[in-house]
Amino acid sequence: MTQALFSRIVGTGSYLPDRLVTNEEVASHFNLPDADVFRVTGIKTRHWCHPDQTCSDLAEQAARRALIAAGESIESIDVILVSTTSPDTIFPSTACYLQQKLQARSVASFDLAASCTGFLYGLAMADAFIRSGQYRSCLVVAAEVKSRYLDASRNASAMLFGDGAGAAVVKRAESLESVGSAIRQGLVDIRLHSDGACHDLIRVPAGGSRLPGSAETVQGHLHAIELEGASVFRTGVKRLSAALEDLLFDFDLKVSDISRVITHQANGRMLQAIAKRLGLAPDQMFSMIELVGNTSSASLPIALDTACRQKKFDSGDLIVLGAFGGGLTWGTALIRW
Repeated sequence: MTQALFSRIVGTGSYLPDRLVTNEEVASHFNLPDADVFRVTGIKTRHWCHPDQTCSDLAEQAARRALIAAGESIESIDVILVSTTSPDTIFPSTACYLQQKLQARSVASFDLAASCTGFLYGLAMADAFIRSGQYRSCLVVAAEVKSRYLDASRNASAMLFGDGAGAAVVKRAESLESVGSAIRQGLVDIRLHSDGACHDLIRVPAGGSRLPGSAETVQGHLHAIELEGASVFRTGVKRLSAALEDLLFDFDLKVSDISRVITHQANGRMLQAIAKRLGLAPDQMFSMIELVGNTSSASLPIALDTACRQKKFDSGDLIVLGAFGGGLTWGTALIRW
């Protein structure tokens, strides 16, 4: 009988630039009321890159830390996937820059763009590669430099975003191990969604083929993030909460069965609203939003790595992941750690 293949996260890593930016600095830089920033966002500090740092620089540091945590060398990696919407260049891909910096073999390396849900999209792709038997070991990285896309005239986004990177090494599991449950260890289920009809809720208008960069687009501040804050909040809470509820229902799980829920760190109020809708206990929803801000697709793997290193869950625990972002895109994952 042929044994089914499945995948496991065997190591995580993350990296934040050392430039710490306080609400006071953000308020003065973008002409915002200082007291309003924390009240509206739940954020106290965030990290921004230095002028000479690039997306691939952040990705490299997170990737190296994930490899060390996994006890793996770069030679063992069969494919490199990078989630970003703030790449080094439009092309070549940031993944190719990362492949060179890591001195990896000439393996498949490519970017994917699904905004804040990008890490889950990359994780799903790695899982599919492994289940198909095409690859044994995948490096999934999400890296973002959002500080380069902020504009003082758009307060809703200017106060939110930070820079950072998170990574995970995903490998083919060697045995069908169970840990006190019919749900085996590893990536149990990943579900991805999108709704392009809502594409205008979060966007950078210029810079692509639809509206190429020009003096006029720069003068019009069209290379900055535009965010319809109230609509994003309502839609994000509704759709991600429903997706998380569906995931638990389909696996016949109660909220109390879950050790941790780790979602995209978009906004402190959004995390609280999702936790309330799901009926989570105070310690079930992992949050570090006040320290790092919204790092787009990097926020989920940064939070996952931080929770793992702080020993917020143990081997055998059930972990639920969730993310929501521009596109619109959203997704969920169930993991037996």
